[in-house]
Amino acid sequence: MTASLTILGLDTAQPACSAALLRADGSAVSRFEPMSKGHAEALAPMTEEVLAEAGVPAKEIGAIAVTIGPGTFTGTRVGLSFARALGIALKKPVIGITTLEALAGPVTAEEGEIIVAAFDARRGEIYLQCFTSEGAPITAPALVPLAGLELPAGKLCLAGTGAKLIAEETGAARIWRLSQAPELPHALSVARLAAG
Repeated sequence: MTASLTILGLDTAQPACSAALLRADGSAVSRFEPMSKGHAEALAPMTEEVLAEAGVPAKEIGAIAVTIGPGTFTGTRVGLSFARALGIALKKPVIGITTLEALAGPVTAEEGEIIVAAFDARRGEIYLQCFTSEGAPITAPALVPLAGLELPAGKLCLAGTGAKLIAEETGAARIWRLSQAPELPHALSVARLAAG
C-alpha cells in the first residue's frame, strides 16, 4: 500500500494509547501506555515524543494510520479526530485500520490455524473477527454474544482481551491455543498494516 512512505500509526480505541513512527526502511520508534481515560491529553505529546526520538519532522510523514474501531466511543473519536486534523494540516492521507486487524497483525499463527481476534465488549458480548494464518480476513468485524458462539471450523489461535472468554465458552469442544501477542492493539501494528 504505502511501503515506501514513513507512516505515523495511532491507536486510542481500547484502554491504551499508542503512537509509532515506521520508516520506509522498516525501523521504528513507538510509545505505548495502558490507560482507560486521558487519551485526548496523552496522544499529542506521545506523538511529539515519537517524532522527536525518530528525528523526523512532522512534514516528512508520508501517511497517517489510525484505528477506526471497534472500540470505546470516546477513545476511537479521539484517535480519528487527531489523525484527521493532522492529515489536513500536513496534507497527508489518513488510512483507517480496524482494531481487530491491528490486534491480529502481530500474531504468529501456525500453518492452517485461524486467528480469532476478539475484544471483551462486556455484557456477555465480544467484538470478533477471524483471519487466516497469513492475516487475510475471513469474516467482517462483528459484535457477537458469547453464549452459543459460532466460529469457523479448524484450529484456532485466540488473541485479545476476548481470547480467554472464548476459551472458557468453547472449552474442550474446540482445538484452540492462546496467542502470545499483546492483548491490546499497538500503533506499530497499525503502521505496519498500512504499509502493506
